[in-house]
Amino acid sequence: MTSERGRLTALYGGLLVLAGVLLVGLVYLLVRDTLHSSISTAVTTTVPFTDLRSADWQKAAPALRAEPGQLPHLGQAVPAQYAATRRISNAAEDAALESLLAVSGVALGLFSAASIALAWWMAGRVLRPVGVITARARRLSGENLHERLALKAPPGELKELADTFDGMLDRIEQLVSAQQRFAANAAHELRTSLSVQRAAAEIGLADGPSPEKVARIREKLIETAGESEQLIEGLLLLAVSDQGLQRREPAALDTIADTVATGLAQDALRRDITLETSVRPLTVRGDTVLLGHLVHNLAANAVRHNHPGGRVRVRVSSEGLEVSNTGPVVPPETVPRLFEPFRRVRERHHAPGEGAGLGLSIVASIARAHGARTTAVANPGGGLTVRVTFPRT
Repeated sequence: MTSERGRLTALYGGLLVLAGVLLVGLVYLLVRDTLHSSISTAVTTTVPFTDLRSADWQKAAPALRAEPGQLPHLGQAVPAQYAATRRISNAAEDAALESLLAVSGVALGLFSAASIALAWWMAGRVLRPVGVITARARRLSGENLHERLALKAPPGELKELADTFDGMLDRIEQLVSAQQRFAANAAHELRTSLSVQRAAAEIGLADGPSPEKVARIREKLIETAGESEQLIEGLLLLAVSDQGLQRREPAALDTIADTVATGLAQDALRRDITLETSVRPLTVRGDTVLLGHLVHNLAANAVRHNHPGGRVRVRVSSEGLEVSNTGPVVPPETVPRLFEPFRRVRERHHAPGEGAGLGLSIVASIARAHGARTTAVANPGGGLTVRVTFPRT
C-alpha cells in the first residue's frame, strides 16, 4: 500500500477483524463447555423412564455422560432408553455447535466487511486535514504567501500542525518582504550615488569649467565614491555577520568599548558632543573584529544622530553593552523598524556624514551571530538607548 489511507485502513480494519475473530472463538469455547450439560439436563428431565425407580434413576443419570458401552452396572440392566438419550444429547450438541459456527462465520464475514468500510471512512476523515494542508501548500508561491491554512478543526495534533505551518508562513513572508525591501533599498542607494556622480561629471564638467569648479566637482566625486564604498562595505559586513561566526574566542568587550570611544573622541569633540564611558570587565566569546564593528556602529550612530551640546554614554556592565544618546525625538512606533537595513527616522537628504542606514541592522546581525539580544527604546527627551545583552558564559 502506497497511501497513508490504505495503511490506516489495513491497520484499523485488521484490528477490528482480529477482535471479531477473538470474540467468536471465545463465545464458541464457552458455549461448547456448557452446552453438553445443558442439553443432557434438558433431555433427562423430559424423556420418561419407567423401568427404574427414582433412586436408581438418580444413580443412572450421570452415566448419560459416558460413552455407549461404558455405562456402569446399577444392579440391573441399563435400559435402552439411556443409550437413546445419550445419542439424542450428542446429536443435539453437534447440531447446535454447527449452527453456532455457521451463524458466527456469516456474522464475522459481515462484521469484517463493515469493519473495513468503517476503517476506510475513519482513515479518510482523520487524514482530511492533511489533504487540505497538502493542497494549499502546493498552491503557495511567492505571489500568494499571504494565504494561510486557517484549518477549522477541533484541538489536536493536526490542528497544532496547521497552526505551526501558518506561523512558519508568517515568518517566511516577513523574511521575503524584508529581503525584497533590502534589495530595493540597496538598489536605490547605489543608483542615487551613481546618479550624483554622473550628474557631476556631465553637468559640472560641461562647457570648459574653470579650475575652481573642476576642484569642487572632484571633491564631490570623491565624497560620493566614499559613500558608495562605505555602503558596499556595510553590505559586505552585513552579509558576513548573517552567515554566523566561523570561530569563537574570548573577547574583552570593555577593552573594545574603550578603544572605540577613544577613536570617536575627536569626532564627538568637533560636533560639541560629550562622550562618556563607563565600563566594567566583561569577556564574551565571539569574533573580536565583528564585536568592534558592533560597538563602533552603535557609538558612531549615537554621535552622528545628535545635536550640539548633546551627550553620548557608552556603558559596559555584567549584562552587556548599552549606548544612549541625546538628539532628535524618535517616535516609539518607529524604533523596531530602525533595525531593518536602510531604515531611518527621517528621509535621507544626502548630507555629508549622513550614513547609509545600515548601522543598527549590522548591530542586530552581529548580535544574533553571538547569541545576544538587541533591544532599543526611545528616550523621552530625544535620542535612543540601545542595549545588547550577551549570554552568560
